[in-house]
Amino acid sequence: MELKWTLLLLGLFLESRESHTCGIGFKSENKSCVDTDECVMDPGVCGNHAQCFNTPGSYYCTCDEGFQSTPPNFTQTTGQCLDINECLVGTYECSADLECVNTIGSFNCSCPKGYKTSRLDAGCEDIDECKDNLDICGTNAQCRNKVGSYNCECHQGYSNYGNNQSKCIEMSCDQFKAESDVESTPETLKHLRALLRSSCESLRTANGSRKTGEQLLENVFNSTDELLSEGNIADGETLNQFLDVVENSMRLIGPQLKEPVTRMETHNTFAEVAVMRGQTPPSGRVTLRTDSALFSTSWETVVGESYPGFVFAALVSYKDLNSFRDLLHKMSRERPDDEERSVTYQLNSKVVTAVVSNAETKQLSEPVTLVFTHEEERAESEGVAYSCVYWDESEGAWSGRGCERAWSNSTHTACSCSHLSSFAVLMALYPVQDSFDLVLITRVGLALSLVCLFLCILTFKFCRSIQGTRTSIHLHLSISLFIADLVFLCGISSTHNQVACRIVAGLLHFFFLSAFCWMLLEGVQLYRMVVMVFHTTLKHLYMYLVGYGVPLVIVIISAIAFPAGYGTDRHCWLSLDRYFILSFFAPVCIVVILNGFVFVITVWKLARKFSSLSPDLSSLKQIRSFMVTAVAQLCILGGTWIFGFFLFQEKGTEVMLYLFIILNSLQGALIFIMHCLLSKPVRTEYYNLFVRMCPHKKKAEYSTSSSQKPLRSDGSTAESQI
Repeated sequence: MELKWTLLLLGLFLESRESHTCGIGFKSENKSCVDTDECVMDPGVCGNHAQCFNTPGSYYCTCDEGFQSTPPNFTQTTGQCLDINECLVGTYECSADLECVNTIGSFNCSCPKGYKTSRLDAGCEDIDECKDNLDICGTNAQCRNKVGSYNCECHQGYSNYGNNQSKCIEMSCDQFKAESDVESTPETLKHLRALLRSSCESLRTANGSRKTGEQLLENVFNSTDELLSEGNIADGETLNQFLDVVENSMRLIGPQLKEPVTRMETHNTFAEVAVMRGQTPPSGRVTLRTDSALFSTSWETVVGESYPGFVFAALVSYKDLNSFRDLLHKMSRERPDDEERSVTYQLNSKVVTAVVSNAETKQLSEPVTLVFTHEEERAESEGVAYSCVYWDESEGAWSGRGCERAWSNSTHTACSCSHLSSFAVLMALYPVQDSFDLVLITRVGLALSLVCLFLCILTFKFCRSIQGTRTSIHLHLSISLFIADLVFLCGISSTHNQVACRIVAGLLHFFFLSAFCWMLLEGVQLYRMVVMVFHTTLKHLYMYLVGYGVPLVIVIISAIAFPAGYGTDRHCWLSLDRYFILSFFAPVCIVVILNGFVFVITVWKLARKFSSLSPDLSSLKQIRSFMVTAVAQLCILGGTWIFGFFLFQEKGTEVMLYLFIILNSLQGALIFIMHCLLSKPVRTEYYNLFVRMCPHKKKAEYSTSSSQKPLRSDGSTAESQI
């Protein structure tokens, strides 16, 4: 049994070995090797337009006539046969008056466009398009045949905008008439309208000379640049005229452009125009892009109901066309709820104008799509909402009718509109109510500050042991901060009454500036105490002129220059418009820098006095104490307004808001601690007052040595003794 299985396995092994001795392209058949016919086994082995030829052990492919292989001269399946363009490679044979037309695998010789085969011989003769097609130019033009082509000569008052083989349409130049100008129309706009009218009139005349479309487009954009740069568009009526002229100019210029797509960018304007010409209307999508927007629609929408043989679509973007606050406020007519909620609006995209050759664009059969890039990257939130708007000439304001927002994120907003006009993205800013904890911190902190400042005022006014120039400065500093904090607490949110809000903002402006001016006087006084040994006191008249006169002058000049800068929609403080906020922060920065410079010099002088041979240590130590408190005071007030700079801005973070409130609340308390509680003479006066108020307690005073007694003398001050 085992011998039988062994013989069987040996037979299979020998048979297998015999079959594997056949090479590639052969197969074993009846214990011999025969050729494999690859062309039969795989009919598509050579691909299309090729013939397969079998060879012993292999095969090869040859391309049909009129085709060539890629790569050339392939013999296996490593390529395909492609058509030879005989017209391109020059292998065709056509007579001089015939043109080569390539076909798949071959070519034809035919007459050029505008010609047909002559009946007499194989040559070509001109086609008379005017005779063969009587309606080729329409009823408003005279068809003129020419060799190989034809021209449509428009009748007077009609034009095909230079497209000589297109039908003529009625030409009206009334939109460029000078009667459209009013007294407030800028001169540049008048000149531009006159230029466009002249060009329009030349199109109505058959032999009129005119500028090319590219030249006109450049002239229009140079004029718009001048208008936008000069800031002449100051009201709704002028904006109406400007946008109307741009739209009408694009309708005049667009059909005259030679290239299928024309892009032009100037300092304040960016435009892209697409033009299509032909006997049949175009189809599909058309997409235009500028630096700030994308416009997409269908060619069917661009064509409309009639097709004269040419169409165009244009998108114009204005880089510096600012909207005006009064025009934005008119949005409340459509949204009365927003008016009650004190919603403010601002444009968060560049304004763009979309124009197509279709004249009927008030109600489109298919909505167009516009995608805007935000000027300020800001996502929608509880206080921010985006909407798509267009410029409504009849209302002279931005309107949202007929435009819907498709989607929006922090950087882009997509709009779907059923009409064409000038568009933008409007950002609505909703007032966010302050949280309960923030209101609580503000009220409690400012109440504490007011109490401490009131105690400071009483101390500096009635504490006889510390009377002097520096104490007078501290007194008026405390008065200024007390009134400023009181007005801030009571009136910062009084935005419902515009007049009262402006008064509150003006008072805050004055008293906060006054506090910094008194701090500057303290720095000057410390400098005089160290550098000028004699006559270290400042006259009160000079102090009042600096402490109250300088802030008053700044406030008066600011109010005259920009009265609307006092009071905003959210707070009774200085507006960010026209950088009006700098009327406060610029003087503050100047005071901080001057005081810092004075303190550096004072410390340097003080250090030199300490290192002298016979220093008056008691006096120098007291001046050093004065210097430390003055620097700490400057850091407290200056640091507070570093965070306050962000408080009244839309971008102000919640962290900045809390830091400002906390520091502002601690100002009074810290001044009370530094100038009252840390002062030994003041503590002594407090103790004596407490004893007098409590007669049952034993009167006691601090035991002091001669070096520890406050610097006093009859009718003199601490500063004069130093």
